[in-house]
Amino acid sequence: MSSVIAPTPDGVDQYFWDGVARKQFLLQQCSACGALRQPPAPMCAECNALEWETREASGRATVYSWIVSHHPTEPDAAPRIIAVLDLEEGVRFVTNLVECTLEDVRFGLPVELTWVEYPSMNREAPQILPQFRPAPSRD
Repeated sequence: MSSVIAPTPDGVDQYFWDGVARKQFLLQQCSACGALRQPPAPMCAECNALEWETREASGRATVYSWIVSHHPTEPDAAPRIIAVLDLEEGVRFVTNLVECTLEDVRFGLPVELTWVEYPSMNREAPQILPQFRPAPSRD
């Protein structure tokens, strides 16, 4: 498993990484109009309000788009699938797809949140990241 560089949160996304550390997948929600946003931003794009709160996301989504990422200098052990997801809550999120082959990825594929620990390049403790995997069939 390859290592990752641990994030450096700032005032706008600190809540997200604090949630990740607790294995909570949090979104920003405008306190004035209720609009959800991801990625985090200091101001609501809908009503320009500056006040916001957090809302825990369901962890369910569908694949909107994807690419295969290749390491620029080292061979990859397996294809790294980077996806743009439509979260059930109505916002998009960029993440890795895990436990998924390239042949199985398709537009609209139902996926679910999973938590993956990666070795950290800049910290001793592993870095937990929200990743998504194909959801079990509901047949």
